[in-house]
Amino acid sequence: MAINAIGVINGLSLKDRGSRRVASSVRYGEAVRHRLDVYAPKDGAGPWPIIVFYHGGGWDSGDPESYEFIGRSLAALGYVVALPAYRLLPEAEYPVFLEDCALATRFVCEHAGDWGGDPSRVALGGHSAGAYNAAMVALDEGLRARAGLGQNLKGVACLSGPFDFFPFDGPISIRTFGAVRQPERTQPVNHVSADAPPFFLGQGGRDSIVYPKNTIALAARLREAGVAVEEHHYPKLEHALPMLALGRPLRFLAPVRAQLRDFFAKVLG
Repeated sequence: MAINAIGVINGLSLKDRGSRRVASSVRYGEAVRHRLDVYAPKDGAGPWPIIVFYHGGGWDSGDPESYEFIGRSLAALGYVVALPAYRLLPEAEYPVFLEDCALATRFVCEHAGDWGGDPSRVALGGHSAGAYNAAMVALDEGLRARAGLGQNLKGVACLSGPFDFFPFDGPISIRTFGAVRQPERTQPVNHVSADAPPFFLGQGGRDSIVYPKNTIALAARLREAGVAVEEHHYPKLEHALPMLALGRPLRFLAPVRAQLRDFFAKVLG
């Protein structure tokens, strides 16, 4: 599903009443796309755990504004939710978009108190390319350090993510990673270690953009390392639908929101 279609769906979605936008287009760096939106529960003063959710779009499109329904959906569950933008192709090559995600996450942790957030309890999330970004920031030691994450990183939730796709054989992966000198290092499965945080992996069974084998491979590698992982497959869903099931009125498609509610409650407290 094209990213502009997601924006249209976002505009038509009913927003969760238990949430509010607390900041818009906050600058976290010098580039034009170094901006983020922040959502929080409507009532109370916190401190609430933090979820940083990276948008998808094949690393060449996407914006946080199109994902307001996710920010509000998760904020209504009792979290401060940050939706950062990051630089895209062709302006930014690998690994610049990952470095932007790490920079945004560090900024959110450092300024969490401004929005009622608790920087000692942080989770990452994302869909599609954003799920890849979340997995890499969580698993790659260098990116995790740049993001200012350590014991405060409590969990990662990835929907429809590419995690094990080398050798590159599709137009998106060739365009984005084909010129990388150490291509194996671009793969999240190759960064798994025993100190990784718990993972939630959700995947549509009819996804023809990111094949389910990616989720299966990462889940297996995490289990081999002794890392807690929840692996959920939604047999009838295509690529974008596990993410869209977080919003209203498409929650009937799959129990994604209820499962994430339970996962975040377990890892974030």
